[in-house]
Amino acid sequence: MSRTRPKGSKDRHQEILEAAARVITDRGLAETRISDIAERCGVSPGLILYYFESKDRLLVEALTYANDQFYLRLSRELRRITSAREQLDRLIELSVPGLLPEYERLDEWALWIEIWVRALRDPALAKEREALDRRWRQSIADIIREGREAGEFPPGVDPDDLGQQIGAMIDGLAIQVLMNDTAFTPLRMRDVCRDVAAKLIGFALEPAPAGVSS
Repeated sequence: MSRTRPKGSKDRHQEILEAAARVITDRGLAETRISDIAERCGVSPGLILYYFESKDRLLVEALTYANDQFYLRLSRELRRITSAREQLDRLIELSVPGLLPEYERLDEWALWIEIWVRALRDPALAKEREALDRRWRQSIADIIREGREAGEFPPGVDPDDLGQQIGAMIDGLAIQVLMNDTAFTPLRMRDVCRDVAAKLIGFALEPAPAGVSS
């Protein structure tokens, strides 16, 4: 049963989620304690349990919250871009760990890995992970659909299938970048993702976007 939260609790709820996401990034899920999160946001451990009822519930919500922030930022970015090809380029840039330091993607990818690992033994988080993955693939598929409608991309493989293929490629290469694989620097990952995505969708690749050069 959900509790009625006092006025202003929405801000406090978000404050705790932000603090939890930061602590998880710094310490990892296994080492994250309610007391660490309470200290980070300046509240008592009891207040955190009042809002979230359990540490597990807090961790699931914190991981989901961190991912939601990425999608909000991604949506804002893509709305400002009219070309589907440029949208795809930007999506790939925002998905490469360490390519754009101002977006702190290293932190967000660290949280993604925590989600994947914990989802292996946590049924509640496994459902959240599945929903997040669907959302990620759908973002790619939507760009492909819009590109076809605008005549930028040729007809071909179902956009949902392409979303799965391109999304899986980005996820896999991102892990290699995070593991400091010398064969895949952030720039190398960006270039490979652009090249493979263009081939899968079926359009001629243009030079890499200005401002992030090899």
